[in-house]
Amino acid sequence: MITSSVFRGKRYAVLGLARSGRATVDALLASGAEVVAWDSNEDVREQLSFSRARALPSKAEGSRDVAAESRVSTTLDTRGELSFADPLETDLTGFAGVVVSPGVPLNRHPIAAHAAKFGVPVIGDIELFAQARAELPPHKVVGITGTNGKSTTTALVHHILQVAGIPTTMGGNIGLPILGQEPLRANETAVGIYVLELSSYQIDLTFSLDCDVAVLLNITPDHLDRYHGFEEYAASKARLFKMQSSEHLAVVAADDNRTREIAAGLSLKQEPLYNWRMVHSNHIDDQSRWPALQGPHNAQNVAAATAVCEALGLDEVQIEQGLASYPGLPHRMERIREMNGVLYVNDSKATNATSTAPALAAYPSILWILGGQAKSDDLDDCAPHFGHVKAAFTIGRDGPMFADILRPHMPVDESATLDLALARASSAARPGDTVLLSPACASFDQFTDFEARGDAFRALVEAL
Repeated sequence: MITSSVFRGKRYAVLGLARSGRATVDALLASGAEVVAWDSNEDVREQLSFSRARALPSKAEGSRDVAAESRVSTTLDTRGELSFADPLETDLTGFAGVVVSPGVPLNRHPIAAHAAKFGVPVIGDIELFAQARAELPPHKVVGITGTNGKSTTTALVHHILQVAGIPTTMGGNIGLPILGQEPLRANETAVGIYVLELSSYQIDLTFSLDCDVAVLLNITPDHLDRYHGFEEYAASKARLFKMQSSEHLAVVAADDNRTREIAAGLSLKQEPLYNWRMVHSNHIDDQSRWPALQGPHNAQNVAAATAVCEALGLDEVQIEQGLASYPGLPHRMERIREMNGVLYVNDSKATNATSTAPALAAYPSILWILGGQAKSDDLDDCAPHFGHVKAAFTIGRDGPMFADILRPHMPVDESATLDLALARASSAARPGDTVLLSPACASFDQFTDFEARGDAFRALVEAL
């Protein structure tokens, strides 16, 4: 895990003990900090307490009851001290920070006002990583944000670096919590590179992350329940650049009005940067060599990833090798198999019409499986690509509503369930077609989550 003497002897409150919260607690304790941890789920607190008790140095048999000790409010290891208390009911005087999950809505949650009364910053695990960087082996950091495409671009940069033999790991809003990962060490050719996917929520909790390369992909209205309007949301994304040193690189994929405005601000030196680069998706004119990177949205991801890797010193051959071998992310336009000339694609992560539209744009002849628990009563964002759809197969609670919307535009089969939809789509498919699960809906009417839905689709396809 990542530790630092910066945290030694300081007090932190950690609110939320899911994966990143647990990793934060472990890293702070290993650094010699005092941690007051809290989660509203009592079982989660007990699990953490028990795991810390088991980690204590063993003593002679009969000297203490370890299981009983795991149930008390405070445990100690050889480095830091852990106790449990709700930070909202805690005097935070002298605390170095309150570390919260990005899921905590700072505009509504009382922790922000409570911490402010004591002059204590509310931060996230990315800020702790930023503070620990001075003691890590020589390295670089790439930070990637935007409304859409963050995960793919992060995974793509990470993959290209791996293929090129460069020590790298990814974290932030993807993969394992960054504080829980082992520090990167340079090899004979390059220093390690941390590639971080950063949501606006994570940026809101970060104040000193000076990325060697910072990337902004796009900004469209999203998460407006957490911000006072679109402008505040956009400003949160752009703040990634404000944390950069002037010699570091900003990459802006200027394909929408808001990112173009931000790029114009950089060009006018309205930000403390002079090293910046603007990229466009239309600069990528041939995606045929990269099977997992189809569609206009992936052209933007490729353009941004290429700019990042060039800035990190990779050559054209290394980048092309990474692009061509990139396998894609699970449930995001994931190629499952090709059989009898028919391609089967799992895009279960597409839980609304906006996120389904890129998949419809990517393939010319589609048998489209959609439906579930709808987030809206229209498919307007998908409409420009209806010409790519040979037939639709609707499933789930709101399948009938989508069937009514689509019938004027294409043949529709109200299949109701995923297994029946796949069987009928597979029977109708011909060489050159793509059977696409891109539901434009949440999954909770029939599955526990989008991953379970995608896993079910994969299993059904593999059984064909």
